Amino acid sequence: MATEYGQGYGFPTGPGHARGVEGRRHRMPAALRAPVEGRAWRELAYVLLSLPISILLFTYAVPMVSLGAGLLVTFLGVPVLAAALAGCRGFGSVERARARGLLGLDVGEPEPLRLKRQGFMGWIGAVLKSGTSWRALLYSVLQLPWAVLSFTVTVTFWSVGWSLVTYPLWFWVLPLHAGQDGIQLYGDEHHAIYLDNPFEIAVTAGVGLLFTLATPWIVRALTTVDRLMVHGLLGPSRLATRVVELEADRGVVVDTAAADLRRIERDLHDGAQARLVSLAMDLGLAKEKLREDPQAAARMVDEAHGEVKTALQELRDLARGIHPAVLTDRGLDAALSAVAARCTVPVQVEVDLSERPGPAIEGIAYFTVSELLQNVAKHSRASWAAVELWRSEDRLMLQVVDNGVGGADRSRGSGLAGLTERLDAVDGILVVDSPAGGPTRVTAELPWRVERTR
Repeated sequence: MATEYGQGYGFPTGPGHARGVEGRRHRMPAALRAPVEGRAWRELAYVLLSLPISILLFTYAVPMVSLGAGLLVTFLGVPVLAAALAGCRGFGSVERARARGLLGLDVGEPEPLRLKRQGFMGWIGAVLKSGTSWRALLYSVLQLPWAVLSFTVTVTFWSVGWSLVTYPLWFWVLPLHAGQDGIQLYGDEHHAIYLDNPFEIAVTAGVGLLFTLATPWIVRALTTVDRLMVHGLLGPSRLATRVVELEADRGVVVDTAAADLRRIERDLHDGAQARLVSLAMDLGLAKEKLREDPQAAARMVDEAHGEVKTALQELRDLARGIHPAVLTDRGLDAALSAVAARCTVPVQVEVDLSERPGPAIEGIAYFTVSELLQNVAKHSRASWAAVELWRSEDRLMLQVVDNGVGGADRSRGSGLAGLTERLDAVDGILVVDSPAGGPTRVTAELPWRVERTR
């Protein structure tokens, strides 16, 4: 089954493709520029805002849920509890927006409410049955203690660090207004130690600099927990994410099947069907001329015989494109060897499988290798290629290598991108390693599935 690659194979068109574009490099190390980076200040703002917001969340969620739970003995408890959960979902939307703006965390919207019936009672049932609602409630409860801890640690480190690092600028305030020589390091009834001479002031500023440099990384570690909480409790669940992936994969499978059907219909209509129609007309004319001009009728029958052979060859090619008989009868080793024999580039095939995978996986592996070898023949300008197939635990691995000019890029065309979509539909992976100048190495992973009847 051939797929048009053209630009999809993505060969470089100029020297700029080989060099690429280099990103801007910072001259200052990350450890030194962290305190003045915008990211550090945004994370600081997130932590400072977390405390008042978490207090608001907690004081809304806990009393409302407690009130709803207490009123469950009456009918009023159910709508109160649903309102509490709905409010937590609303606060969850605000928190996702705050994390997106200050932490750069892009969390998808959770699954919406699924109303089995319309009306107020249907809405209450959907809210109470939604896992998103209860996760938002859990976030509202857990956020407060964590916000208190992160706020305390962050404010302490930031205030101590910046106070000490700027100590040489404001130490004169203490003897002038507080009546002491500087920051008191130790003191009792008889003796006191102050940081007042130039050496001690310099050491104090150095310690403050260490605090200042370390604080952004401490805040970053604290906000990592916030990222995990927002992503895990306020984002879509793994089940919902998996459902979305399966729906997308199902769409790809349906579109691919429809495209294959259209291709088969087109090939039958334009190829074999047209030849058979022409063959029937030629045979009809030969029948009419059989008595009048036997020699002309014989020539027409001979031409019709050639048309029959051509039509049969087209039907064989079409059947091989749908699902080759050799693949069903003898497996991947024989089928891939047949594909390699038809390739215009010498191909070495090595299949190391102790048993056959399921028919669906076997078919996808066959067509993947077939299309990749067509790429090699059409675009790579290679003098040799190799195909390897083996099993690694619960994965079927295949690799196609050639010594061509390289430059294959699945992001710039429909060929390799189409293969990627086909593999994604069965939880497969396609990896393309094709630097300019070659060689090209395409590796595919497929799940290992075995048909029960085998």
